[in-house]
Amino acid sequence: MARRSNVAAMAAVAVCMVAGLAACQRASDRATAPGAAAPVATAPVTEPKPPSPGTTAAQARGLPDFTELVAKNGPAVVNIAVVEKARATAFDDDGPDDPLHDFLRRFGGMPRSAPQPARGEGSGFIVAPDGYILTNAHVVADASEVTVRLTDRREFTAKVVGVDRRSDVAVIKIDGHDLPTVRIGDPARLRPGEWVVAIGSPFGFDNSVTAGIVSATARSLPDGQYTPFIQTDAAVNPGNSGGPLFNMAGEVVGINSQIYSRTGGFMGISFAIPIDIAIDVKDQLVKTGRVQRGRIGVLVQEVSQQLADSFGLDRPRGAIVAQVEASSPASRAGLKSGDVILGVNGHAIEHSGQLSALISQLRPGTRAELEVWRERASRKIEVEVGELKDGPTVAGERAEPAHGAQLGLALRPLSPAERRASGLDGGLLVEDVSGPAAEADVRPGDVIVGANGQKVASVADLESQVAKSKRSVALLVNRGGTTIFIPVKVG
Repeated sequence: MARRSNVAAMAAVAVCMVAGLAACQRASDRATAPGAAAPVATAPVTEPKPPSPGTTAAQARGLPDFTELVAKNGPAVVNIAVVEKARATAFDDDGPDDPLHDFLRRFGGMPRSAPQPARGEGSGFIVAPDGYILTNAHVVADASEVTVRLTDRREFTAKVVGVDRRSDVAVIKIDGHDLPTVRIGDPARLRPGEWVVAIGSPFGFDNSVTAGIVSATARSLPDGQYTPFIQTDAAVNPGNSGGPLFNMAGEVVGINSQIYSRTGGFMGISFAIPIDIAIDVKDQLVKTGRVQRGRIGVLVQEVSQQLADSFGLDRPRGAIVAQVEASSPASRAGLKSGDVILGVNGHAIEHSGQLSALISQLRPGTRAELEVWRERASRKIEVEVGELKDGPTVAGERAEPAHGAQLGLALRPLSPAERRASGLDGGLLVEDVSGPAAEADVRPGDVIVGANGQKVASVADLESQVAKSKRSVALLVNRGGTTIFIPVKVG
C-alpha cells in the first residue's frame, strides 16, 4: 500500500490473530533394583561440523535463506516519491466554534493559505534495462511529480506512461540504460504454503525485505473483481505498494497492492496482483496507452450450497447468471438467467469472481468456449467476446437464509399497467414477506420472475417449483430493474 503523509489511517476491514504454541518435554526417571548401582548411559559426543565456505547461518541450520535472492534483485527495486496536485486550504477549516475563527472574522477577515501539495511514497521495480518500471496505479495516478530513487542513491524524474485503475497497475519511465531488472515468474505455479519475499520501501525505509508464505491464490476482493489476488502473510506496510513479490527462484510473481487492517498497518494479511496480469496491462499501456478488456454482458453471483442444491450441482461452484444484458454477446450466444458458468476455455470456475478475471483477459472479438450447467446437465456454449467499457458486472453474494419450512410470501401477478411500467412480461409481485423469505432478504416490492431456472407466471408455477425442491428454492427476483437469485430454504 502507498504511504501518504496526509492520510491518517486505512479503512478497517479485517484482523488476523496468531497464537503461539509452546512445547515442553519432561524426562522420566529410570528405575533400578534396591541396592544396585544405577546404570550409567553414555553417548558419543559429536562435534558440529563447521559450515563450508560460502554457506550462510540459515543454510547451515536448514532454514530458508533469502540472501542471494535479495542481493541479485534488490538493486532493481526502487523507491517512488510523488507530489500530488495541490489543494487549497483555509484557516477557517475548524469551523465557527474555533477561537481563531472568531478572532479572524472580527479583525481582518479569513485569509486563505497557499495551495498545499500532498506528498506520498511507494515502491516499484524495473522490468526493462531502458527504464520501464511497474508500480501501483494508486501510487502515481494523481501525481504532478514523480521521483525514482535507486539503491545506489541515484535519483531520476519519472514520466507516467499509463495508469489502469481497474487492475491498480501503472507504468512509469525513467531515462536510463543498462539498469538492473527483475525476472518474471509464473504465478499460476504458486501453491499455498510456499515461501515468498517482498521488497519495498515501507514508511520510506528503502529496500526493506520481508518474507512469508502464500496464504491463498485467486482471492476475490470487492474492489478488485478483475484481479485474482495472491494472498500472503509477508509483512506489507504503507510505502510497500507497487513493490515486487518474489518466489524462491528469485522471480517476480506479483505486485504488492493491498492489506486488510484495523489500524492502517500490517496485521498478517496482504494481497498482490499476479504478475502475468500486470505484464499484460503494461504491454498494452506502452503500446496503445489504454487497456482493452473482454466482456460478455452478464450479471453473476456466487453459488451457495442452497443454490447448488436448487440447480442440481454436486457442490457449490461456478458463477450463476442472474441477468443477461440485452443485445450483449451473452444474449446473442443464448445464455440465460439460471445458467451456471463452470468454465472458460478449459479453465474451471470455482468462485464467481474468477469469471470476471478470466473474461476480462480475453481480447474483444475473440471467441470463448463456456462450460454451462443448465437443466441439470453440462453443455458447451461459444460466445464472441465484446469490449468492457462500463462498470462492474458482478453481483454481491447474498446472505444465507435461516431454517424454515415455508417461504412466507404473499404474492399476486403483475397487472398489465405494472408490466408496462416495469418492462417485464410477467411475474409475481411480493406484497408481504415473513419467515424464511424475509430472512433471505426477499422484500415487498420485489418481483419474482423465476424459480430454479424456470419462468414463473403464476403462483401455481412457483408452488410447482417449490414442491420439486428438496432443501431450497432459487428465486429469480427483479428488484429496481436488476435481477438476482435469492435462495430460500423450504425444509
